[in-house]
Amino acid sequence: MKTKSIWILINVFILFGYAHNAAQAEIKVGIAGPLSGISVNLGEQQEIGAQKAIEHQNDKGGLLGNEIVAISVDDACEPRQAKAVAKQLVSEGVVFVVGHGCSACSLAATPIYEKAGIIMISPASTNPKVTEEGGDNVFRVIGRDDQQGTIAGNYLADHFGNSKIAIIHDGQAYGLGLASFTKRQLNQRGISEFLFDRYTPDQKDYKPLVNKLVQKNIDVLYAGGYLTDIGIILRQAKKELPNLRLFSGDTLVNVEFLFVAGEAGTGTYFTFGPDMRQRPEAQEVAAAIREEDAYEPDGYTLYSYGAVQAWAQAVEQAGSLKPNAVIRALRSGSFDTVIGKIGFDEKGDVTGISTFVWYVFGKEDYSLAK
Repeated sequence: MKTKSIWILINVFILFGYAHNAAQAEIKVGIAGPLSGISVNLGEQQEIGAQKAIEHQNDKGGLLGNEIVAISVDDACEPRQAKAVAKQLVSEGVVFVVGHGCSACSLAATPIYEKAGIIMISPASTNPKVTEEGGDNVFRVIGRDDQQGTIAGNYLADHFGNSKIAIIHDGQAYGLGLASFTKRQLNQRGISEFLFDRYTPDQKDYKPLVNKLVQKNIDVLYAGGYLTDIGIILRQAKKELPNLRLFSGDTLVNVEFLFVAGEAGTGTYFTFGPDMRQRPEAQEVAAAIREEDAYEPDGYTLYSYGAVQAWAQAVEQAGSLKPNAVIRALRSGSFDTVIGKIGFDEKGDVTGISTFVWYVFGKEDYSLAK
């Protein structure tokens, strides 16, 4: 009886030890983005891409022999909530975060990750301050708004120099930054906008703003902000200004814009990075997402997938999960991803891929502008 009891205790300790080791074998990765609110489309793309990359990495045996576990959190594109979910991810013990999506959220969360030694790669935050003010742990796989604004300002100057141009923004880090860089480039080309104004996000009625556009008889509108707000503004503005032309930035990269704006959305131009669905190295992954997730991997989806790939390859190159070792690998290495062979410069900005190109909405989808 005594011998039996001893073996029971031994088995208990073995099982406890196995469970403990199994728990240690998990590598926790955070996916932080807007899963609710006006930018939910961005967050959905980000989450699906990152989760699929983690799934595929686990299919190959995980990372350093360990399984990767994804923890998704919703920052709602709100800086205060971004701080809260960043602290949650720290308490969960994540070693890497794919995110945030919105620039203001990345700016709010990066100091928390830096203090905790957590690496962050954003697939969508374009405000220059994200990498310029962030620590060595901060990276992104998308271009910057100073690049995007320069392209937009030049396009408006080249094609609409004699038109009445208005530039609007939502006052947030992304929208204000993009609008300001566009305005700066337009002004440097010797052209002054007729209106530079702020709107309040997440509204249903933008009549006061529309009235300003009508009073100045605006021909061309450049909007810095998020998809839902811009779609509503355009739909309401075109009732009064049927010939109004809209130009905007990367957050419009979703066919949902056409559902929000309705027929008014047709002909809208926006800038975004290269459509990674067209890359040869992305074909297998894109097909898997379509088949297994019933989701079209447009917008930031493959950028998020590529962010996970770059981090995982950096871990493998470093042979360790230690933050300093992985950061050194990220800053010095090159990585084969679905978005191309990429690297990162001294600030953490992506290298190896084009920054922004123009797209235009048709009646059902968007395509590369000619």
